[in-house]
Amino acid sequence: MGRMRDVTRVPRGPLPATIGGAVDLSELPCRSVLFVYPRTSPPEGAPEGWELIPGARGCTAESCTFRDLAADFAAHDTAIFGLSTQGPAYQAEAAARLHLPYPLISDAGCSLAAPLGLETFTFEGVTLYRRTTLVIEAGAVVHRFTDIADPGGHPAKVLKWLARASS
Repeated sequence: MGRMRDVTRVPRGPLPATIGGAVDLSELPCRSVLFVYPRTSPPEGAPEGWELIPGARGCTAESCTFRDLAADFAAHDTAIFGLSTQGPAYQAEAAARLHLPYPLISDAGCSLAAPLGLETFTFEGVTLYRRTTLVIEAGAVVHRFTDIADPGGHPAKVLKWLARASS
């Protein structure tokens, strides 16, 4: 008898999104990539000390590369979502400024941290997520990317994984 692999279920519950209204990640109708990032910087740049946090730099580059590859993800029948602990207004500004064609989701209360095993850290008194990418199908995490050294190049690696998984 084959061994069953552990499956992480995505918890039910709507979270505010830049598309207006809310998104329930447990009910997504297609395969989805959820890239989890600490924060996007405001137009004036990253706050002092941000570059000293391992893995914190590169959120905007990662978001923009997912934007630039959005048609390629769609060709694999895969939706893209970004997730951070930043509030909806902050995310809406970033989505508009960066011309993101996919929604950013706010999890200001870190409600997904424990159920999805997402790591957090604190910066200037605010809890932020460490960079992780999840592939979600039918309400379950089917693949997890961690230790993302090159945030700007990471979306292409996710796309390559999707191409292999689809064949």
